Amino acid sequence: MPNATLANLFAALPDATNGEVFDEILRSPCLRIERIVSHGQSSPETGWYDQQPAEWVILLTGSAEILFENEETGRVLKAGDHLYIPPHCRHRVVWTEQNAETVWLAVFFDGRGVHHKTG
Repeated sequence: MPNATLANLFAALPDATNGEVFDEILRSPCLRIERIVSHGQSSPETGWYDQQPAEWVILLTGSAEILFENEETGRVLKAGDHLYIPPHCRHRVVWTEQNAETVWLAVFFDGRGVHHKTG
């Protein structure tokens, strides 16, 4: 496999104390994978993500809380927790861990025909 590439998601983590860092890992016409590094960031109080692609996100390190529009209580994520977010499902990051990096892996895709295992 001459085109195979080996990399490590935890190698050379950027300093995210002054702002989240988004690194695109892989892109194709129907798929995008990003590593996101947070350190105490949150979405603006009035800011909601409302994106066209579906998103599957897993928290690799740290912790965070995600709130969905029309829900009163956010969902606290810890390392290993993952979440499927359908297209145009408005959500925001309430907080990310203050004392350490929170590392996310986000996979964006069209969301058609998704079968998501829960639990």
